[in-house]
Amino acid sequence: MCGIAGVVGAFGASVVEALGASSRAQAHRGPDGAGAWTSSPEEAAPRAHFEHRRLSILDLSSAAAQPMRHAASGVVVCFNGEIYNFRELRAELEREGVRFHTRSDTEVLLESYVRWGEACLQRLRGMFALALFDPARRCVLLARDRLGEKPLYWAQVRGPGGEQLVVFASELRALLASGLVERKLSGDALATYLWNGFVYGPQSIVAGVQELPAGAFARVELAAPRVEPQRFWSLPRSSARPLERAELAAKLQESVRLQLESDVPLGVFLSGGVDSSAVANLAVRAGQGQVRTFNIAFDVAKFDESPHARAVASALGTQHTELRISGEKFLSSIEAALRALDQPTFDGVNSYVVSRAVRDAGVVVALSGAGGDELFGGYASFRQVPRGRRLGRKLAHVPRAVRSGAVRAFEAVRGGGDGFKPQTRWGKLGDALDADGDAVALYQVAYALFSREFQQELRPQLGSMAPWGVPQARRRELEELCAGESELHAVSLLELSGFLGERLLRDTDAAGMAASIEVRLPLVDFELVELVASFESSARFEPLGRKQALRDAGLAGLAPALFERPKSGFEMPFERWCRNELAGAIDSVLSDAQAVAAAGLEPRAVAKLWRAFQSGAPGLYWSRVWSLFALVWWCREHQVRA
Repeated sequence: MCGIAGVVGAFGASVVEALGASSRAQAHRGPDGAGAWTSSPEEAAPRAHFEHRRLSILDLSSAAAQPMRHAASGVVVCFNGEIYNFRELRAELEREGVRFHTRSDTEVLLESYVRWGEACLQRLRGMFALALFDPARRCVLLARDRLGEKPLYWAQVRGPGGEQLVVFASELRALLASGLVERKLSGDALATYLWNGFVYGPQSIVAGVQELPAGAFARVELAAPRVEPQRFWSLPRSSARPLERAELAAKLQESVRLQLESDVPLGVFLSGGVDSSAVANLAVRAGQGQVRTFNIAFDVAKFDESPHARAVASALGTQHTELRISGEKFLSSIEAALRALDQPTFDGVNSYVVSRAVRDAGVVVALSGAGGDELFGGYASFRQVPRGRRLGRKLAHVPRAVRSGAVRAFEAVRGGGDGFKPQTRWGKLGDALDADGDAVALYQVAYALFSREFQQELRPQLGSMAPWGVPQARRRELEELCAGESELHAVSLLELSGFLGERLLRDTDAAGMAASIEVRLPLVDFELVELVASFESSARFEPLGRKQALRDAGLAGLAPALFERPKSGFEMPFERWCRNELAGAIDSVLSDAQAVAAAGLEPRAVAKLWRAFQSGAPGLYWSRVWSLFALVWWCREHQVRA
């Protein structure tokens, strides 16, 4: 796990210095070492420059440092992530006569490219964002893993002399630190943020800076640097073969076993829920030594899952550690958690606090159970979207004016506090009906923080940039992806692409790396995703919400009674805090009209929302207020303006 940065084009010493600033800005991603490399000393010549920050995980020796150069071909790699099947690839390459000089996965990646070219991407099983300099083809290959676990941002910029350059980095903030990117807010990205509470890529919150899509690569020519992404993998379509429990169990076990590889202390996040318990159970069954599990215990009983985690750890016989965090300690970590966010998001604070606590306990690599809900139907969206589609089909013949009138009458009956309409399910009823049964639109309505009406108040000039909270090009991709699929698999695809790919993975990476910890997600393994997609829907998803297929395959040997309780996540009493302990901090940001306007929002609408929340208006959860606070705070902190 590391941080990378680089530039392609004709550039001088000042640009190299700027990339050095990018590297220093992401030192938290790699506190164990730093390296830099330039392809040519001639400043006027088209060339490449790489910067690397190292968090040592495999082969801790200096021989495994990056950027790493292949002596015979001159190919150079700058790489962030882990290649979990590197031992298998290494054995294959050794049979073909390759001699290795390190025990690292980086050298295996380098030799794989030298031997197979960009086709090597199809062979990699892991999480990665990489840059490979190919002197023979006079280009740099940029690539990102299939599900998007590791980030890679890029921008087309002008150098000091007007020359065209492509710059890239593991973090958006690293590109800002270079001074080569203008600190201008993207209106398109803001439109998606106000809908989702996070930016829906590929556009980042900063105009002109984009994420390379998950499962994509781009060849950037030295002489004419441009980024034109091409997919090498897409989310799998479904098939309908019978679910084979043994096959699923074997694939789960294989994914966990591969991700236990580490030369530094490793642990498992254990909440006591189905997903994390399955990962912990499979880690124990891998038989690679004593497994360490970690749970964050909280001093408010309503939010404390530690008894459940303790019971599972006892049943598994793990070396279990409870890291107890008081409300005061959590609150004192809020500012550090906000500083950990690479892009504004209404989530991520919990992830940072967990990662920081586990890192302070001496663990450098942690396995997480994220991904189970998306694959096996654990979220409410698996009920809501099909229900909305059925309702949409029934009402398709009803004129839109009649539907709108019914919604207005319903809203008049339910009302709102201080004239503020609810922003929860009932407050978005009109939006749901306007979706006309479209799966992508209904999914987005289910997750929307605000109704379309109030989004328009927050930013009147939004127009039709992202009418359902998704960039229009991405929406077309999602519609094509879901076309012809069963309703439940379509929701799974939307969860994997949206909630997981655009929010959870991004926040997990930023929060974990801010604490210099590598978070691995065995349930996001692409071979597992492809296998699960091949099973027929009823066996995969039913009964909805239980994730029975995952229980059967991943919790073997554990008493089912350990998991017979309502689904919950790692939660904090944010509702109370936003009204009390954090109210002053939130008020100082949301009442700053200049900062609010600079973040592209209408100050009067923001003030209206904040007043309604403080007065206890129904249908207005803390996440609505917090999302705007996080946005304005982030823009003010990083001097990004509309």
